[in-house]
Amino acid sequence: MSFAFFQETLLTLLPGVPLTLELAFLSTAIGAVLALALASMRLSGVLPLDLFARAYLFAFRGTPLLVQIFLIYYGLSQFPAVRHSFLWPILREPFWCAIIALSLNTGAYASEVIRGGLLSVPHGQIEAARAAGMSRLLLFRRIVLPLAIRQALPAYGTELILMVKATSLASIITLMEITGRAAKLISDTYRVIEVFLVAGAIYLVINFVLTRLVLALEHWLTPHLRARPEGTVLPTTGTVGERA
Repeated sequence: MSFAFFQETLLTLLPGVPLTLELAFLSTAIGAVLALALASMRLSGVLPLDLFARAYLFAFRGTPLLVQIFLIYYGLSQFPAVRHSFLWPILREPFWCAIIALSLNTGAYASEVIRGGLLSVPHGQIEAARAAGMSRLLLFRRIVLPLAIRQALPAYGTELILMVKATSLASIITLMEITGRAAKLISDTYRVIEVFLVAGAIYLVINFVLTRLVLALEHWLTPHLRARPEGTVLPTTGTVGERA
């Protein structure tokens, strides 16, 4: 092992970081919308929607992501109807196939995170909002969704980190992100340990930064849980006959 080779490997793998982050963040964003829709189906009380969401979760959480990527990239191209459809310009591109597979996969897992967050919203706050005359849409946007995001944020941060690591599977469909570049460098140099040590260190740094960002966001969204300075007097409600 030589320091010069580690430095050269680092410079070779760093150009793959933007593609890794693009895959992770874009698929997580699309997956979040899908997850919210699936969670709403589960909580809708409508049996067909609930059954569809359950079947979706069963299929995508019960099969490996690697198999899903293969089925989307290699499997769909086997059907002439797909190759002659308007979707073919998207489905023939490895980047978009990876985005679709990652989004569908993370949407299944994240839907349970969001569903748990929605169920954790205190019923009393919902009843109070209804008593104030809020419509169902306004109630969801102003009360339910913000509280659910606070509750689901730690688990969703974990899902984001898992998605960054899952982007390494995109290298099997010719995408040159970090792992793809590492595999190419190994085929050229046959120095497996050094290359994967550098690749692992890059993923470690990315996930460390993401962890700090999620913790900072969680801290910002929960001001009521921050430690109060000693000597701080909490406001109290007035007794009967006093002005508030």
